Amino acid sequence: MKKNTVLIVDDSPDTLEMLTRQLEDIKVNILIASSVEAALSILKNTPIDLVITDFKMPGLTGLDLVRYIKDNHEYTAMIMMTGYATITGAVKAIKMGADEYLSKPFTQEELLQVVQRVLHKLQQRRLVQVEKPESFAGIIGKSLEMQKIYEIIRKASQSKATVLITGESGVGKELVARAIHYQSAHPTSPFIPVNCAAIPQELLESEFFGHLKGAFTGAGITRKGFFQAAQGGSIFLDEVSEMILPMQAKLLRVVQDREVSMVGSYKAEKIDVRIITATNKNLLSLVEKGLFREDLYYRLNVINIDIPPLIEHKEDIPLLIRYFVQKHAAELGHSIPHITDRALEALLKYHYPGNIRELENFIQRAMVLNDKAMIEISDLPEHLRYSLHSPNHWQQTLNQVEQDHIQHVLSMCHGNKSQAADILGIDRKTLHRKLREIEK
Repeated sequence: MKKNTVLIVDDSPDTLEMLTRQLEDIKVNILIASSVEAALSILKNTPIDLVITDFKMPGLTGLDLVRYIKDNHEYTAMIMMTGYATITGAVKAIKMGADEYLSKPFTQEELLQVVQRVLHKLQQRRLVQVEKPESFAGIIGKSLEMQKIYEIIRKASQSKATVLITGESGVGKELVARAIHYQSAHPTSPFIPVNCAAIPQELLESEFFGHLKGAFTGAGITRKGFFQAAQGGSIFLDEVSEMILPMQAKLLRVVQDREVSMVGSYKAEKIDVRIITATNKNLLSLVEKGLFREDLYYRLNVINIDIPPLIEHKEDIPLLIRYFVQKHAAELGHSIPHITDRALEALLKYHYPGNIRELENFIQRAMVLNDKAMIEISDLPEHLRYSLHSPNHWQQTLNQVEQDHIQHVLSMCHGNKSQAADILGIDRKTLHRKLREIEK
């Protein structure tokens, strides 16, 4: 990883030597300047990540340096050093764009904490505003968790084995299914996505396998189904857990025999289709309750890809923000806006119960409602802004965290208990019981 370059500006040789020695404990390249004029010369010729400058110096002051960097080096961070007598000047420097200030005298520990904090913030800012997001088959993310998923996708795409994709709503299960298909040896073959929950259960068999003319009332023509349309390619059955038991039995036969029969026909036809399924529910739990066939579960779960919630790979959030900003700027015909540090802090701190889909909604909303060249904290929803001031969950009991989350989800749903129960993954009866416990 490339080392950060730090420029120290102070007219005192002793201070320059002391700070250089103290910063040796962290791996950074260090440059020094004994005046603002010398610092300006370095900045014009050398990329600098962080400037640590004294406030009072002969000639141009640290405030002049802050003003210059703010106007000419957007991605250079700044720390102002100040004595007690010039604390008001340090506050002014913060308002002008300095990231932090240090009051003299300060310890090495205080210095290193501030420097590391500012460099981390700079890294996040650059990820969002500068770097073009890397992607794997259309999926954004370079965290260790996502790298593991990419490796499974590569291997799964080389066979026709059935794949079960699991994960919460909004994590990108269809993107993973598409990646498997498009990384295969036949990426130009059909990819047919099907939302099992969106089709009336009594029509599933006809939609899946097709029907002959006159097979049932309203069947005026012979029509092929999704499986025939996916011939030679892949079919993606999303929300497979919503399928009723009789239809599960029919799907099991297709998975086992690799052939389908149209409704109204006794003739089976062979199919060459990769079957990928997905669910946000625990299928094993449904098997135990008798709501999902155990034999079908094991047929579908030859290869399992479990996608973690966004909160478990938060280091990918800056890349996702950048991608969604670019995407919606292009769709709206806008220039790419700048995201303020305060807005970025809120976006990074939020816990995202709706995962990546919720993050995209925040960005799209801010860009549709905002015609400025900047996304500010005020452009984000109120409950997201609240996350900046939310308590540290590690200081709360598990029961307190659960109660806070229930009340937060209920607030997001504007008091709609059915919707809140669905998001929380519990039934209304359980939600009512937990609400009574909160009120006690």
